[in-house]
Amino acid sequence: MNQSTDLPDLRHDWTADEIEALLTMPLLPLVDRARDVHRIHHDPTRVQLATLANIKRGGCPEDCGYCPQAARYATGVKGEPLAPVDEVVEAAKAAKAAGASRFCMGAAWRQVRDGPQFDRVVEMVREVDALGMEVCVTLGMLKPEQAIRLREAGLHAYNHNLDTSREHYANIISTRTYDDRLHTIGAARQAGLTVCSGGIVGMGETLRDRASLLATLANLDPHPESVPVNQLVRAPGTPLEQADAIDPMDIVRMVAAARITMPASMVRLAAGRMQLPREAKILAFQAGANSIFYGEALLTTPNPTVDEDRALMASLGLKPLEVAPRQARPGACATLTAADA
Repeated sequence: MNQSTDLPDLRHDWTADEIEALLTMPLLPLVDRARDVHRIHHDPTRVQLATLANIKRGGCPEDCGYCPQAARYATGVKGEPLAPVDEVVEAAKAAKAAGASRFCMGAAWRQVRDGPQFDRVVEMVREVDALGMEVCVTLGMLKPEQAIRLREAGLHAYNHNLDTSREHYANIISTRTYDDRLHTIGAARQAGLTVCSGGIVGMGETLRDRASLLATLANLDPHPESVPVNQLVRAPGTPLEQADAIDPMDIVRMVAAARITMPASMVRLAAGRMQLPREAKILAFQAGANSIFYGEALLTTPNPTVDEDRALMASLGLKPLEVAPRQARPGACATLTAADA
């Protein structure tokens, strides 16, 4: 799908200067502008509920400075084997019964390796897709032929966050490059998958770094269909455990700028919601956030309870977004073959 053709008002030529100007606007005019954009492209009364399941916990060889699942850090998170298929399917059924329309599965891997474990993940995708949910996975780096296998099994989206700006990236991660991340996003896109990619705010980055991150995402063509905006959760034992706290309004500003620069994308208010005051959450929805992760945990990170989220949504008059039929979903194009990749 070429968003430039389908929606000619979308841009893919944003500069960091332009986005920095957005991030430094007075807050309420910025939120108003983002809200106007949101109304054009989305139903402002609907929020997509996505549940994230940890299908392979801990033991990751990467050195991401924010991640408690990195084996090299003493965080108390122990490595566990890949979950059984039936256990994951039951979790997906429970998520659907609670109102989630999207089920995301995360494995603490550096990259996907062909073999029995990947075969098991493919089966998980097939089984969850059969439930009528959108299916997303985040498995680390991915090759085009692996992306094709996942797409053929019914995968809807591949998550691979850029995390931060290219300029700040080496201060956070050394075990894979920024281009590695962009190549994985390209492999997913080439296979006909939709892309889920965003970043983390609060890792010692500058305002310019935040603008640069959004410019990189907004200049992908097409834009990522899902853009998670995460606030750093300072995990004990990680290098970023002592990172300075940020102003909650910084998250609202990032949501608003993401909505303005990527109008048709789902902007997902993701990790760190436990640290946001109620007023910041409300403003984030006003600024164009239209998806949340729903459930008591995000991999190893605490999250508001289902009841808390239901109460907040009810108080704002927000309702869950239902999953689109498979044939109507973005990225539901003809399956590519390995020769096409």
